[in-house]
Amino acid sequence: MIVFIHGVPDTHHLWDPIRARLPHRRTTALSLPGFGCTRPPSFSATKEAYVAFAIGALEQFGEPVDLVGHDWGANLVLRIASVRPDLVRSFVCGGGIIDVEYVWHDVAQQWQTPGVGEEMMALMTPEMMAPMLEASRVPAGIAAETAARVDAEMRGCILDLYRSAVHIGAEWQPELERITRPALILWGADDPFGEVRFGERLAERVRAPLLAFPGCGHWWPVEQPDAAARALERFWEGVGG
Repeated sequence: MIVFIHGVPDTHHLWDPIRARLPHRRTTALSLPGFGCTRPPSFSATKEAYVAFAIGALEQFGEPVDLVGHDWGANLVLRIASVRPDLVRSFVCGGGIIDVEYVWHDVAQQWQTPGVGEEMMALMTPEMMAPMLEASRVPAGIAAETAARVDAEMRGCILDLYRSAVHIGAEWQPELERITRPALILWGADDPFGEVRFGERLAERVRAPLLAFPGCGHWWPVEQPDAAARALERFWEGVGG
């Protein structure tokens, strides 16, 4: 089974273009609580809570899976491969950064600041977000659909998640060194939220090849679905799947 994990501010629909190009594969895409689905009342929406949620979902398959993650989904994939390698056959990820040298981008820092984050979230209307996503090279139709799915519940989860992750590099990077599962790192060569050098550092740390898509920004799953699907197929064939 191939399991896709989305990031922020996306939902499982992020993976629709790539999954459509893999019709012969058994795939599923997780819906993280609060992102296009209900946030349980007791769910804290911290990075640890999302890791626990994903681990619980993967345990239901009864066998190791091939993980694919983007953005925060990439961070979750890396954490799972670090602490529960028994659940992972292989993994592909990119666009998420767990690195002590990384300084959170300006928007993330605003979200992490009490008061400022709430003010920013109040401005995150579909009318504002869609053109911002388009400016980040997300195709217009997908940008509009993504922006329309951002609701009050998602905005609250984003604040809780980012505020739990101020020191994610110091907290999670050390365990990356223990990862042994086959891996591939995918990155947008022009990612404005994390330079490709962080993809290079991650690839070296987990002993994996890096594929950087030329002329691609942050959202490679929707910017380069053909190239990404081909890269996934080659990778899975290489690990015997």
